[in-house]
This record gives sequence, structure tokens and C-alpha cells, in this order.
Amino acid sequence: MTAEPRPWLAPSASGPVAATVRLPGSKSMTARALVISALAGGPSVIEAPLRARDTMLMAAGLRALGVDVDTGADDRWAVRPAAPRGPARVDVGLAGTIMRFLPPVAALADGTVEFDGDPHARNRPLRPVVEALRSLGVAIEASPAGGLPLTVHGTGLVEGGEAVIDASGSSQFVSGLLLSAPRFAKGLTLRHEGPPVPSAPHLRMTTHMLRAAGATVDESVPDVWTVEPGALRGSTWTIEPDLSGAAPFFAAAAVTGGAVTLAGWPADSWQPVDRMAELFTALGAEVTRSDAGLTVRGTGTLRGITADLSEVSELTPVFAALAALAEGPSELRGVAHIRGHETDRITALATELGKAGAGVTEFPDGLRIVPGALRGTTFETYADHRMAHAAAVVGLAVPGIHLADVGCTSKTLPEFPELWAGLVSRS
Repeated sequence: MTAEPRPWLAPSASGPVAATVRLPGSKSMTARALVISALAGGPSVIEAPLRARDTMLMAAGLRALGVDVDTGADDRWAVRPAAPRGPARVDVGLAGTIMRFLPPVAALADGTVEFDGDPHARNRPLRPVVEALRSLGVAIEASPAGGLPLTVHGTGLVEGGEAVIDASGSSQFVSGLLLSAPRFAKGLTLRHEGPPVPSAPHLRMTTHMLRAAGATVDESVPDVWTVEPGALRGSTWTIEPDLSGAAPFFAAAAVTGGAVTLAGWPADSWQPVDRMAELFTALGAEVTRSDAGLTVRGTGTLRGITADLSEVSELTPVFAALAALAEGPSELRGVAHIRGHETDRITALATELGKAGAGVTEFPDGLRIVPGALRGTTFETYADHRMAHAAAVVGLAVPGIHLADVGCTSKTLPEFPELWAGLVSRS
């Protein structure tokens, strides 16, 4: 069940913000660490995990399959693997990670596993994963659209081998199959055929983490991934702060001409920090790394940009908000697949930024945004945490931006309203 909406007035900044923020761990890393740990040959520890709706539902889904996942401590989770088993029911919420990562795990289960989630989750694309698993001999019942509700009839074994997939709709289609592939009897050679796979950094995160757990992964041929069968090691995973979750806080520095430091940023990251830094620099901000963390400083200039966001599509809502506040027009392209995210983010951004007074043209794969005289409005959030982040960024400079529901931020950062209010109070 989804919670009652929480209307919220986005606070406006009275001057430059200056703050150091500490954010919870990466959703993407936490989800992958949970799945790899569940399939490993021994116990694992996940340090500094993200405690939010998506990751707690992932942990609950693995528990339903018989895995011992102890999330009692905020800063240290323990996972004791077990052979997946049914019968089980998994609530995916609205999480792409769960609906795409756990059906391959369920295929390894001995028994039947049912999947469903929030109403809009049934609209999110899943067919490529379903068809790839079927081609590997897994019995699956799916909706007419090839998605939720879904029933996987596991036999305790997936033979594996070769499969072809069109992953142009989401890199999670590939990641979900690769994460379970070491447990397939013959491993997996997965070939992508179709338009480019988006969010390549997330695929690299998957293969890096698999290798760190002892898997043999070959991605030397473009659009082909080969995972050898073999045991995964129990590991200690230290989760990085969430870069996508940090984006609105960095945007606050750019909008107000202030400075925001994300503390605890590692020297070597598995997240696309370089690409994010390039984009903020193009907008007119300064990005630096030091022992204190990762810092974005506004310069008093916010330029329009033309950018391909295909590698960092999660940042599109925040960068669209920045584009609406910039000095000139922007084009943000390469993100057709975000129409299949928590909502159709392209249409939602066009609608809500247009209501606030920006001139927005919608393309199949992105947006052209022409800044205008922005005004207060009620910003619908579509049960989408990133839409709430975009509204909050606009609200920094535009009084009267009301969010229809700030509660949707609990998906990845439950404390967002309090952190944001604290940040803006330091302006």
C-alpha cells in the first residue's frame, strides 16, 4: 500500500547556501550487494547501506525466498545466503531493481514465486527479462504486456547458456540477468541487440561488483557479456554515498551561488561522478574533490546546456529544473527510456515545468527548455522521488512551489524534506 500524500511547500533560498551534507548509501550499490550476497557461498556484511523503501523491499523479497537478511542496524546489514525457495510472494513496490533483479533469482528457487507491486509498477517495462529467462528454459507467467503481475515457476536450477535481449529500455534488464548468472549451470552469454543500452555506468557497477565477489565476467566485446558459472564469495561491501541523491543538493549550490560538499566521497567511485562533474561545470558551477568530499560551488552564472544524458539519466529531472532557471535555453537528450521509469519523466517534466512558466518542447528522447518568468504552482510528483527533487530545486528560486506529495522521496531518501529544509535554512 502506498502512503497518503504529504503536501509540502518547497522552501526558497534567501542567499547562497553553504553546507556539508552526509547522505545515505547508493541505492544501486545497496541493491546489487544484497542480491550478490544472497547468492554467495558464505555470509556477507553491507556497511553504510541505504535504508529506504526500495532497499527494504529488496531485503524483504530476498527474505521471502529464504535468505536471512538482517537489517536491524542502520549502518551494518548482515546477509546469510540460502538456496532460494518458494512458494513466495514478492512486493516490488515501484522499484525497477526489484522487478528486474529478483525474477532471475526466483528462477533458481525450488517452487513458485509471485511478483507484483504498486499500480504503476505494472506499466514499467519487464518483457525483455521475461523473454530472456524463457529462452533459458524458465517457466514464467506474465501479464499480456509481458510484465507484472508475474509468476516464476522455479525448479531449483537454471541451465543458462546463451540469450539475446533488447536492453535499450533499461540497463537493469542486463544487470538483473548478470547478477544471477554465476549460479546458472552453464553461466550466461548475453547479447544485446537494439538501440544503445542506456546508463552504461550502472552496467559497469554490476560487472565490477560481480568480479569483486569472485565472478569471471568478460565484457570485452561491445554489447556482449559472458559470465562463467562459479561460486560467489561472501564479502564486506562498503556502500558509497548516493550520487543521484546528491544531485539536488549540488544543484542548490549552483542555483544560489553557494557551496555544498558531499562528505564521505571515496577516492575511487563506481558511480558516474566524472560525467556529473562535466555537466555541472557546463552549467557554470565549479566541482572539486578533496579529503573533505565532493564539492559543487555556484559562480552566480547558470548557463543553458546541450547535453546527452544517456549515461546519467537519473539526473534528468534535476538538470531539467536547473535548465528552467538558467540564463538561456537547454536541450537534454538521449533519455527516451526514462518514459518507463517511475512515471513518464519526459512528459511529467514538460507538464510541471510548463505550469511553472518555462517554455518546454518534448522530444521522443528528451526536452528543450526555454527559461521564462517562473511562478508558483502545485507541482505534481507522480509518486516519483526524482520529480520531487526537481520541484524542490525550482522552489529555491521561485516562491510558492507546492509539492503535491513529498512523501514519495521515501523511495530512496526518507529524510529528504528535513535535509532540504536544513540546507536552505543555511542560505
